[in-house]
Amino acid sequence: MVESEAHKKYEFKRTLEALRDKHGRGTELISLYIPHDKQVHEVSSQLREEFGQASNIKSRVTRQNVTGAIESLLSRLKLIPKAPVNGVVIFCGAVDIGANKTDMLTFIIEPPEPIVSYKYHCDSSFLLTPLEDMLHEKQTYGLMVLDRREATVGLLRGKHIEEMAHLTSTVPGKQRKGGQSAHRFQQLRLIAINDFYTKIADAASEVFVAIDPKEFMGVFIGGPSPTKEEFESGAYLHHEIQKKILGLFDVAYTDESGLYELFDKLGEALQDLDVVKEKKYMERFLKELVNDSGLASYGEEQVRKNLEMGSVDTLLLSDELRKVRITIKCGNCSNEEKKTITKKAGEEYQPGNCTKCGSGMKIAESVDIVEELSTVADQMSTNTAFISNDFEEGNQLMTAFGGIGAILRYKTGI
Repeated sequence: MVESEAHKKYEFKRTLEALRDKHGRGTELISLYIPHDKQVHEVSSQLREEFGQASNIKSRVTRQNVTGAIESLLSRLKLIPKAPVNGVVIFCGAVDIGANKTDMLTFIIEPPEPIVSYKYHCDSSFLLTPLEDMLHEKQTYGLMVLDRREATVGLLRGKHIEEMAHLTSTVPGKQRKGGQSAHRFQQLRLIAINDFYTKIADAASEVFVAIDPKEFMGVFIGGPSPTKEEFESGAYLHHEIQKKILGLFDVAYTDESGLYELFDKLGEALQDLDVVKEKKYMERFLKELVNDSGLASYGEEQVRKNLEMGSVDTLLLSDELRKVRITIKCGNCSNEEKKTITKKAGEEYQPGNCTKCGSGMKIAESVDIVEELSTVADQMSTNTAFISNDFEEGNQLMTAFGGIGAILRYKTGI
C-alpha cells in the first residue's frame, strides 16, 4: 500500500504519542538526534565519552541503565553507516513498565523533515519537542476584516484561526451635527477614515512582519465594498506585505466571526490547504446526511460493511481516533471473537471468559482500527481522508459520529 502524506502524518503523530507515555525512573532515557551531515563515527566517539562519564553516577541502578542504553546505542550505530537525508533519531533507555519492573527499549525514527542540530539528551522522559514541532503546519496566511467602524486582524496557521488584533474607530457617521459646514464635516470624516486605515495597517504590519518570510504565504482582506478596496488601493500596509495581498472578499462581519466568514470564502484560493480539503469532505458528508440521500454512512459497524462491499467512495477517519480491533480466542474450545476497544495508555484489556465454555479468553491479535480500515479501503480502491479535530465539522465527526464516516458511491441500505 502506498501511504498518503496524511496517513504518514497520522502514523508519525501516533508514534510520538506512544513515546510521550514512556518514562524512566531516573534521568536514564536517552534521546539522540543525528543530522544528515553528522558523521556517525563522531557520534560513536561522543557516546563512548558519555559512557565514561556515566560511570560516575552515584545510583547503581541509574548507572547500569544509562551505560546499558549507551551500549545499545553504540551497537545500533554500527548498522547505520550514514544518517538518512532527514537525519535519524534514536530513543533508548530502561522504560518503567509497572510492577516495579523496567524494560530496555529502543526506537528508531526517520523524521519527516530534516533535523537541524545534533543532540544527546538524558532525562526521565524522551526529548520529543524537535519532532513535535514538525507536526505543526508551517504555512501561515494573514487575515483581515474591516469596515469604517472596526477591524480584526488574524492568522491562519495550518488549521487554526487566531485573532491577533481588534480595533474600533472614531470615524463619525455620515450625518453631521449642527455648527459645521457639509464640506468641513466631510473633510474631517475623510481624515478620520484615513487615520483609522493607518491604525489598522500598523497593527496588521506589526503582526505579519514578525512571521518567518518563508512561512508567510500572503494576506486575504474581507469587508464590505468600497471599504476593503479603499484600504488596498491606499497601500496602507508595509510595502513588503502590500505585495502579498492575495485577494479581496465580501464579508458581512468585521469582528472575530468575520475571520471565520472570510476563511469560508477562500475555497479556490486555498484549495491545496489540508483544512480546506477536509472541510469539503465533511460538508459533502453532512449534506448527504441532511438530504437523507443514502450516500452517507457513519459508525464502525455500518462503515465496515459498506467498505467490505466496495461501496465507499471516501472513508473519513478522525485523526483523534484511538481504538484497536482485537481478536480474542478460547484455548479450550477455539471460540473466536472480534471486538473494538478504546486504547488507553497504561491499561491492559482483560478479555474475560469464553461465552461458550466459560474458559479464559486470550488476545490473539491486536491492530489499530485506523490501520485496519485503511488497509481495507486501499484494497477496495477507496480514498481515505484523515479529518482534523481543529475545526467545527471535524470535531463533529469525532464527537457525533464516533470518528468514522463514509461518503458512498451508491446506496446500499446499510
